[in-house]
Amino acid sequence: MAGGLLHRTESGVLWITLDRPEVLNAVTREQRKRIIALLAGASADPEVRAVVITATGRGFCAGADLRAGRPESAGAEDPAPGPDPAGGPERVPGDVARMIRLEAQPFIAAVLDCEKPVIAAVNGTAAGIGAHLAFACDLVLASESARFIEVFVRRGLVPDGGGAYLLPRLIGPQRAKELMFFGDALSAADALRMGLVNRVVAADELEKTARAWAGRLAQGPTRALALTKHLVNTSLDTDRASAFAAEAAAVEIAMATHDANEGVASFVERRKPEYRGR
Repeated sequence: MAGGLLHRTESGVLWITLDRPEVLNAVTREQRKRIIALLAGASADPEVRAVVITATGRGFCAGADLRAGRPESAGAEDPAPGPDPAGGPERVPGDVARMIRLEAQPFIAAVLDCEKPVIAAVNGTAAGIGAHLAFACDLVLASESARFIEVFVRRGLVPDGGGAYLLPRLIGPQRAKELMFFGDALSAADALRMGLVNRVVAADELEKTARAWAGRLAQGPTRALALTKHLVNTSLDTDRASAFAAEAAAVEIAMATHDANEGVASFVERRKPEYRGR
């Protein structure tokens, strides 16, 4: 596919591959928009039952592309008002905040809101919004050579793309601040220890493991997984009464699906269930 982004669907799994290895897969505006559209399409397509996001080369995603069009930071455009060094129109106060709201945040939200389970297969460096792309996924597999970098502080910037929302929920505020205040590279092993990734594998095992995990998800009860994802993702933003009400509603919805009926029938009949994702 054009634009440094590959995608294909096979055996119920949508594979999205960043393919600009010469810039460690730093993402452009057009790539972000395309990924948002692909994830929205995956939600609506009953033939897609799981998603894998990965990349080619030695980088997963080095953040937003600083060289494509108007300069961007590791996830935001050059914050200084005034003339654009790339020759574009003059930036005024409010331009950057608008770009964050309309581009960077929807990019991460698209992963969180996708109704299919999303796996990140992190093959190398994930920095800035590239790290947040991985952390927003439901499951994170990392190659032994992967690194995660909250690079914003190195540029005198504030984390964007949902970083200050995601990290405290994954590892707690103190560890989140440590990563964001210092901007040090975090190894795959340390990311595993902190709970930022699910599993670390050898580089030559990454695609195989991602394929196996995605295959299992693609054969699962897709609507039940979507409802479970929503309950977990919203659990830290709500009170107990609201969470319990949402749980009851989700169980009610799931019980009306074909897969729930199949799950119960297979249990009674002592056989393996055959889920259709419906």
